[in-house]
Amino acid sequence: MRAWLLLPLALLVAAAPPRAAAAPQSDALEAGRKAFRRCASCHQVGPGARSQFAPHLNGIVGRRAGTLPDFAYSPAMKQAGFVWTEARLRAFLADPDKIVPGNKMRFWNIMGERQVGDLAAYLATLPPAGDARR
Repeated sequence: MRAWLLLPLALLVAAAPPRAAAAPQSDALEAGRKAFRRCASCHQVGPGARSQFAPHLNGIVGRRAGTLPDFAYSPAMKQAGFVWTEARLRAFLADPDKIVPGNKMRFWNIMGERQVGDLAAYLATLPPAGDARR
């Protein structure tokens, strides 16, 4: 390439705005909060959340599966034998029957890996009921 062509190209590159950084975590959490709207017809979160049609999800990360005293879990969920982590929650949201065969949750409306990740990240921020630390 001729040198006289390189100078304008170098000037264009130097004048270009910096590339946008990856979306801040707060954007993912907001996306997860919005994604939760699909879950809200069955699950509750936040102050005053209760288990009704489905268990409330406050403090789900760090809680043993199938152990809320105010919800009648399926035998499969009661016997799941694991503690919810954000990674396990992502896997469950993507395919509940693969993670806990025979569980009661029937939801096929999560769209894609990113939405699942955002939703799991949001749920991971929710403190246990009565815990205002998060």
